[in-house]
Amino acid sequence: MSAVETSGLDRQLRAAKRNVGILTLAQSILGACAPLTFSVGGLAGYQLLGADKSLATAPLTGYNSGVAIGAVLIALASRYFGRKVSFMFGAAMAAIGGAVAAIGLFRADFWLFAFGLTLIGIAGGFTQKIRFAAADASPSFYKGKAISWILAGGIVSAIVGPQLAILMKDYYAPVVFAGAFVAIIPLMLVAIVTLAFLKLPPAAGTTGLNGEAARPLREIVMTQRFMTGLICGIGTFALMTFMMTGAPLAMVVGCGFSSDLASLGIQWHVIAMFAPSFFTGMLISRFGTEKVVLAGLVILMACAVVAHMGVALWNFWFALVLLGIGWNFGFIGATAIIASSYRPHEADKVQGFHDIVLFGTVALASFLSGKVFFTYGWSVMNLAIWPVTTVCIVLVLLQMRRTPQAPA
Repeated sequence: MSAVETSGLDRQLRAAKRNVGILTLAQSILGACAPLTFSVGGLAGYQLLGADKSLATAPLTGYNSGVAIGAVLIALASRYFGRKVSFMFGAAMAAIGGAVAAIGLFRADFWLFAFGLTLIGIAGGFTQKIRFAAADASPSFYKGKAISWILAGGIVSAIVGPQLAILMKDYYAPVVFAGAFVAIIPLMLVAIVTLAFLKLPPAAGTTGLNGEAARPLREIVMTQRFMTGLICGIGTFALMTFMMTGAPLAMVVGCGFSSDLASLGIQWHVIAMFAPSFFTGMLISRFGTEKVVLAGLVILMACAVVAHMGVALWNFWFALVLLGIGWNFGFIGATAIIASSYRPHEADKVQGFHDIVLFGTVALASFLSGKVFFTYGWSVMNLAIWPVTTVCIVLVLLQMRRTPQAPA
């Protein structure tokens, strides 16, 4: 490699690291909305309902449906306004959603509250694009670490979100939980200021460097590599959402623990989701994406074992921690597989399709969580982990057999 090429690569890497740093900070702020919402969203929905509590997680389904909608809107907004402006718009949407959710609680209006969470979810769909923005703005050898650093920002989110829920939930007593959603508003203003310093490179066009046209979407998504990444990403994310959504209800409604203990359980869960990100990228570089995904799936199975053992507080918290670690390995690995299945100029349409399918399925998982819990109980919920992880493991092994991955 010539001195000119080396210098150019160094400049590209420095720019990528600067953008990743800003995006990580923004992710840590924007990402706080999710753990805050999942800490108290189901419980707030539960208290707004009458005798039939089976729809308690419907507001969280609204959140996850919003994420799927946001995945479509961010693709359109990025095309016309750029990713920087789109991310700032998403933060503003979260602030509006927090206000609407709080108003819904003040008015004891279940569906207005659900609509507010849907708006927060739409903003979450915008936030999900951050990991791809970081990867697309990085050299190929830095993509895995870029994704890991973005997700590492979730450690701050894991602390800020549940702690805001605990500290602010009674601020407007006797309207419980309204203060938590009001707190989203100033948080998002900080995110908007942070994103103002972002300097992303122009998005790739519709043709490659050598003038090759983008492949049809169907051709890309039907490849074995893409389908493996998609199904494993769906499996790990849907299982995580299914269990995380039901856990606060199981702890508070099923076992009589306080909502603060449930929020702390979600906090430890979200910390476990993102803390491994400091070294997940290195593990991917050392062992390959497929092996990291396999490790995540095995850890999810361990989560099911711990959850089956009992309903003491430590069972819930330890199972939630394992759930978070398993999600981290499985989802970061699956995201890296997806990112390697398309060319830069094919990114927007592939990422948009991926996120629509992913978060549409996740929305269904959050809806089923409440239904299954109130119909069959927490122990039956845990059984869902086994068939999903088994299918994903088979797909990953088939992918490894077809294209053996040597460590980087």
